[in-house]
Amino acid sequence: MCQAVQVTTTRPLLAVDAPSLYFRAFHGIPTSAATTADGTPVNAVRGFLDMLSTLIRTRAPGRVVCALDADWRPAWRVTLLPSYKTHRLSPRGGEEVPDLLVPQIPVITDLLAAVGIPAVGVPGYEADDVLGTLATVGPGPVEVVSGDRDLFQLVDDAVPVRLLYCGRGVANLEVFDDAAVQARYGVPASAYVDFAALRGDPSDGLPGVAGVGEKTAARLVTRHGDLAAIVAALDDPAAGFAPGLRGKLMAAHDYLAVAPTVIRVVRDIPLPALDPVLPATPAEPDRLLALADTWNLAGPCRRLVDTLAGAAEPSRSQT
Repeated sequence: MCQAVQVTTTRPLLAVDAPSLYFRAFHGIPTSAATTADGTPVNAVRGFLDMLSTLIRTRAPGRVVCALDADWRPAWRVTLLPSYKTHRLSPRGGEEVPDLLVPQIPVITDLLAAVGIPAVGVPGYEADDVLGTLATVGPGPVEVVSGDRDLFQLVDDAVPVRLLYCGRGVANLEVFDDAAVQARYGVPASAYVDFAALRGDPSDGLPGVAGVGEKTAARLVTRHGDLAAIVAALDDPAAGFAPGLRGKLMAAHDYLAVAPTVIRVVRDIPLPALDPVLPATPAEPDRLLALADTWNLAGPCRRLVDTLAGAAEPSRSQT
């Protein structure tokens, strides 16, 4: 039976972008460095478990949920913008995922289930949308862990929601509040979607406006307030657009009409019932032991179990 720490909302919800972490783990650890007895790679699994242990130990959350991509390229986003993530399509039509990573993903979800940490994906939506909904329904504080820049839009000092940006790994997290987003991009988190639509993002197949980089995008958003106001001002001679910039924005009119909806994280998807409370002991200890033995992951599993036990403060009541 899972032993859970009773927490108050002063301890944050750690909302983890699982694909961001396991892709990082796969590419950061050689496949030969973590294998089963028969040589099957488990480098992504080992790295993911160790990153999760580090996050729990250093961030001291009271709740943890891992978000999954039930649909990494939702049809409704592709309908709006056909170029969305096209460069990541495999010849078979799905996501281009390294062959040696594919079989490791179910191992990660099996281990999370045995530990008692929810792993949630919702059909028709990406992990980003799960994270956005978790950040919105709260309660706060919420710390979102990801290497995805689009999630800067979730930062909200009022809740608060922070982005733990792991662009340099979980051992070198950059913690973003609204002031940090403003310092990095020149716009508040609430304006990040419009800023990103103007700038574009080749990694997601978002072309942006030709010739508009981060500085120009930030200047436009700061001056006009939002993308709708920028587009409306294009017909106003007094708005002061340089002819070249105005022409570029006019040429991107159709793209700008749909890009914010594609970029904006959905915050109200129907999440399944889940218990986010950080477990003090594994939900299924025998199953966890068997999985650790099968996949030669005794060390990472033990480190995670020890981390969970350490996170259960003795002064807290337990069930």
